[in-house]
Amino acid sequence: MTARILDGKQVAKRISEETARQARELKERTGVVPGLGVILVGDDPASISYVTAKERACAVLGFHSSECRLPATATQAELLKAIHQFNNDPAIHGILVQLPLPRQIDEHAAIEAINPDKDVDGFTPVNVGRMLIGQPCFLPCTPHGIIKLLIASGIETKGQHAVVVGRSNIVGKPVAHLLMRKAPGGNATVTVCHTATPDLAEFTRQADILIVATGRPRTVTGAMIKSGAAVIDVGVNRVPDETAAKGYRLVGDVEFESACEVAGSLTPVPGGVGPLTIAMLMCNTLEAAQRSLNK
Repeated sequence: MTARILDGKQVAKRISEETARQARELKERTGVVPGLGVILVGDDPASISYVTAKERACAVLGFHSSECRLPATATQAELLKAIHQFNNDPAIHGILVQLPLPRQIDEHAAIEAINPDKDVDGFTPVNVGRMLIGQPCFLPCTPHGIIKLLIASGIETKGQHAVVVGRSNIVGKPVAHLLMRKAPGGNATVTVCHTATPDLAEFTRQADILIVATGRPRTVTGAMIKSGAAVIDVGVNRVPDETAAKGYRLVGDVEFESACEVAGSLTPVPGGVGPLTIAMLMCNTLEAAQRSLNK
């Protein structure tokens, strides 16, 4: 068996085209341009790359974007000041604080400082709580993108056994909830595995849908996958490669070559989940701008 490759770029392109259309209509009707405020602390190359991609997406969709860069030595107070400035800026409808943050900064305090109405990452306790009890909220971008990809790819989730490997607040926990909720892309029976799971392969081989978000390259191999399963690889890891121009290449949390021989469908890295994360961030920013008209 050779897995069907799930093209996240194409799904993200369709979502972004609809977002751009609605943004144009909003501007023509009200004069409001969706605005995204981005805060980057430090000079981590991966974070800079992510922020650049998000700002590029704003330009393509006709959004307004504003960036605040702080040095890696920035204090908690300096970061909170930048967040509050965006909270109080009517031209900014969504706020993104790029993670991870330097160790001297309390990540939870930073996230809690974001106005929930501008929390387009869906990370604040208010939005997480609303998600868990089924109230309208901003859904976390990567988990929401995964659900959109499953639906667009025609992968049935209802009644299926979904196994999530990873329990982070950013991906593992929220995607597990979205898979079990009573909604399109949900109604699955969900198992969550993590670092204390004694025999990971025992669970992954049961999965009809396997979502891997461990942050460690090649955590899951083909031998750990059920034949015909849908495999969503969330990981983006840099590994040394002397043959590559940059001296490294990107690999996922799934060993692609062996997984491709067993899985029914599989996301590539890059080009799988990543583009959808940005597309859903833009969707949330548009929604935040639309909501602002009712306040």
